[in-house]
Amino acid sequence: MCCLTRVLSLLLGTLLWAPWWALHGAPLLELSGDQDFQLFLHKNLEFTRKIKGDVASLQRLLCDTFQLCKEEELLLVRQHLSITQAPLEQCQSRGFRAEACFSQIRDGLRAYHSSLAAVLELLPGHAALVETLQLDTANLSSNIQQQMEDLGLATVTYPTESQGPLPTFSSHFHQQVGGFFILANFQRFLETAYRALRHLARL
Repeated sequence: MCCLTRVLSLLLGTLLWAPWWALHGAPLLELSGDQDFQLFLHKNLEFTRKIKGDVASLQRLLCDTFQLCKEEELLLVRQHLSITQAPLEQCQSRGFRAEACFSQIRDGLRAYHSSLAAVLELLPGHAALVETLQLDTANLSSNIQQQMEDLGLATVTYPTESQGPLPTFSSHFHQQVGGFFILANFQRFLETAYRALRHLARL
């Protein structure tokens, strides 16, 4: 259990910023070889890849439908919107605790699950894709919660603006741009998690 907890701490500590080997100058730990933990890594690696693909599909649909394709062209509009990246600061503090980091990742997934309602309003003709993405996001969050329980990690809840009600948009165009940045932020969140899972799974 002790070794598993150390490995989990490494996984969680790497989820926000790459490169992994530069994090606080700490060397990578060897995986314990525990089959259950390896199964968790590989299963959720594939799950994250699927979710990333669905987010990318919705990004392409927004591009095709509303000609919202390049983030740099929308940065000025973003200043007027209440769209934020799900916080993960507990994953990079020097007083790192696995419970805190893992809980924030779980809560971030829940926040994106809620935010996808704004995308559903924009793309009602693709409701099935958005609803599948919401379901998969909820399931990934549940997987993380279950892993916390299996490893005996305490649940920690951190208040965050992203868990509140969806922002109110002053115009339909602002709603479109808001949906664009919700997906862009979610994609970055998933890419960071995916790289960390893949790196550990290859050790």
